[in-house]
Amino acid sequence: MPPNTTASTGQQPGKSGRRKGRKARLIVLVLVLALIGGVAYGSYWSISTVRASFPQTKGTLTLKGLSGPVEVKRDNYGIPQIYASSDADLFMAQGYVQAQDRFYEMDVRRHMASGRLSEMFGKSQVDNDEFLRTLGWDRVAKQEYDTKLSATTKKYLQAYAEGVNSYLQGKDGEDISLEYAALGFTNEYKPQTWTPVDSISWLKAMAWDLRGNMQDEIDRALLTSRLGPKQIADLYPQYPYSRNKAIVQEGQYSELAGAFQQGGTSGSSGTSGTNGTGGTSTGTASGASGTGGTASGTSGTGGTASGASGTAGLDSQLGGLTRVLDDLPPAVGVNGDGIGSNSWVVGGTHTISGKPLLANDPHLSPSLPSVWYQMGLHCRSVSSTCQYDVSGYTFAGMPGVIIGHNQDIAWGMTNSGADVTDLYLEKITGDGYLYDGKVKPFETREETIKVAGGESKKIVVRETNNGPLLSDRDEELVKVGRKATVDTAAPDRGDGYGVALRWTALQPGTTMDAVFAMDKAKNWTDFRKAASQFEVPSQNLIYADNENHIGYTLPGKIPLREESDNGSIPAPGWDPKYRWTGYIPQDALPYEYDPERGYIVTANQAVIDPDKYPYTLTADWGYGARSQRITDLIQSKIKDGGKISTDDMRQMQLDNSSEIARLLVPTLLKIDPENKDVREAQKLLEGWDYTQDADSAAAAYFNAVWRNVLKLAFGNKLPKELRPKGQCLWVEPVNTTGPADEAEKVRECGQRDPDRAQPDGGDRWFEVVRKLMDQPDSEWWSTPKVGTRPAAHNRDQLFKRAMIDARWELTAKLGKDIDSWSWGRLHRLFLKNQTLGTAGPEFIQYALNRGPWELGGGEATVNATGWNAAGGYGVVWVPSMRMVVNLGDLDKSKWINLTGASGHAYSAHYVDQTDKWADGELLPWAFSDQAVEKSTSDKLVLKP
Repeated sequence: MPPNTTASTGQQPGKSGRRKGRKARLIVLVLVLALIGGVAYGSYWSISTVRASFPQTKGTLTLKGLSGPVEVKRDNYGIPQIYASSDADLFMAQGYVQAQDRFYEMDVRRHMASGRLSEMFGKSQVDNDEFLRTLGWDRVAKQEYDTKLSATTKKYLQAYAEGVNSYLQGKDGEDISLEYAALGFTNEYKPQTWTPVDSISWLKAMAWDLRGNMQDEIDRALLTSRLGPKQIADLYPQYPYSRNKAIVQEGQYSELAGAFQQGGTSGSSGTSGTNGTGGTSTGTASGASGTGGTASGTSGTGGTASGASGTAGLDSQLGGLTRVLDDLPPAVGVNGDGIGSNSWVVGGTHTISGKPLLANDPHLSPSLPSVWYQMGLHCRSVSSTCQYDVSGYTFAGMPGVIIGHNQDIAWGMTNSGADVTDLYLEKITGDGYLYDGKVKPFETREETIKVAGGESKKIVVRETNNGPLLSDRDEELVKVGRKATVDTAAPDRGDGYGVALRWTALQPGTTMDAVFAMDKAKNWTDFRKAASQFEVPSQNLIYADNENHIGYTLPGKIPLREESDNGSIPAPGWDPKYRWTGYIPQDALPYEYDPERGYIVTANQAVIDPDKYPYTLTADWGYGARSQRITDLIQSKIKDGGKISTDDMRQMQLDNSSEIARLLVPTLLKIDPENKDVREAQKLLEGWDYTQDADSAAAAYFNAVWRNVLKLAFGNKLPKELRPKGQCLWVEPVNTTGPADEAEKVRECGQRDPDRAQPDGGDRWFEVVRKLMDQPDSEWWSTPKVGTRPAAHNRDQLFKRAMIDARWELTAKLGKDIDSWSWGRLHRLFLKNQTLGTAGPEFIQYALNRGPWELGGGEATVNATGWNAAGGYGVVWVPSMRMVVNLGDLDKSKWINLTGASGHAYSAHYVDQTDKWADGELLPWAFSDQAVEKSTSDKLVLKP
């Protein structure tokens, strides 16, 4: 049966919609003409070819394997709600429908997760595949499927795969997606059938992007090539527990402390468990960078750590690792950097409805289509044979719902930031590696990488007892041992050390079981039990139910380490003291239930005050700027008995207030720049309310000043491995921050991708600058004269210099007339197809990509449209979706996605939510049978 190509949005487009519609038709025409003109390819495309892959959304289809009919109801935005009479039918239909909309995206994801990108895109992806094969996500996923997951979960995964494969049956690539037709120009790739392991392996890719502090480990080690212990400590200040509150504040942790003490040694040894030493360990973790002892390896056990990490020589090796990580395509985030999210829940005592409200907006790298897929999964009658009535956000390629609500409860997630990765130096000798004074043999396997249009390549993966050797995948990584400074306890380095990765996600787990269990949980007890199976990635989970309860729980497999190793820097793999000694017991992880204050906020801040908890969760929390702002907004609403509405929650999600502007602007206004043009820009800050709206000239100027403050005070003093590519500077000699003679300076060019360079301007840098504001004569405030730009020797002189530099930077970018300036002109979002949209032929990129959108918001604001201050002003991560669940009436809940339901470039639902997302709007979220039926515009019946 031919696909339906006449689906309507059911709305009359406004003027902007009509303009976009005309533009879309013109793009189709340009694409077709370009392809017709591609005589070198000898190919011909027509508009019908472009539309051939659009899904059928009306009428009936036969789906072999169903036990009964299934209805797929889509609303005006193409969002599907599936109705079935058995669990197997429900998940089979989910697989079919997601493949209709997003199979190309699903296919790319599984090739990434399995290290097979070269099969689709050729030799340009061989290096990525080598690294991904070394990690071995798909191997671990298969082990999970074979040994860890329940029989019921396997049944659901199989049903989902059958649905996907039913969609693929009889279709060529161009029948599935426009991108396959484009790939056909260069190779003969044909999509293969879907397997249950393909769904599980995507969880590993997701976990990789949410892996915690691995980049901080690398960066701290790299900093030692240019900075001393105190300087590194300045750049990693302690978390401000007294100012920015932790997630868990009352109740459970104090009552559980005794149990934690008794259970602390479970799975551990010696000093790692109980808080006779656990307090020391936790204090070290939170303050490791603050004191500089552990981070820099100069005090206490830090001396050993210094030898272990090879601090003076890691610049070359870890720089090489960073380059490998830069090249990897992100799964859901920004390769581990900048990952954040907001979620909060307000109990019924503080809401208009008298029932809880729950908000969530995960911050991830922008992608087209969005990483999220909205849908509802409904059993016509909930029973033992059909157990689900759930709606929310899932990933294309994975059954179930990841974030959302069912008929009884709602839940959201933010990244916990728990430290679940460690890098280990390994002493390699012959065919083995040194451990505890003995040589142990590697575990090895051979991998064959097939390359489209080229010859296959074989690699050997070597593993130690700490994990795979990442250093085998990059020549630069081998150099660590040749440069590493070690103490006398370290073995002779010989030809050098390797680098291995230990990571919880490289062990089989039960997270897929947790997804299905959460989807059908009916209460807090069910939810906590389900969450305990959510091993990787560790997430902050918030909860609300229609019985007026709210809660928070931290699940995850979080390692226990010896006191001498808090996981903040690379460790010596040969020393048993640095081995993981177990995992924090699940019943010992922090949680909170119905706190007296009546709300819970999670936004990547510290989970719990380390003085009140015996285990180390991480040394690298977010610093709490967003979480405290959300808390302040809630408190301002509920003071004097005020009540919060669904729209109040939406407005909080859109808050653009800048904490760092609030701190710096009063000082900037006291400075007297001599230049009239700089004074003119300075006046923009007078009376500014620190709100970063898209049309704000003041926000544009302040953020330019902030960027230049960071560059002058810190960026120009960091090693080249942390600075952005293309930034070549005459820099100060090693271990100084003050100005030096020109003859002493050396020329160095940055090596890091601009979106991941430092200083990125996030809330860690807020805290760095906050502490230095009271030290106006600190050497960090020194910067040399460049051309006509004056030198600075104190804080106010550097601020003046930054104001001058910002004025001329914006003059170049936005024009001399400040009346024409706006933050949105600098802070733009481009949505790009993650494969051909970034590296395909130019006309294909034009066809697949969309944008720009001029946005408000900014770094570490609640409306976290993140940008990297070292790299520029462009948007590099976003609230990837927004939702507000109303437990008083689920049909009054609201949601929005970054793009749209469809992955087909010329579908009406490709980016039909983006304008509303950019404007801060939310869409109605129908859940009940009556509300879904009322919102339905297209209905498809799948029959056995």
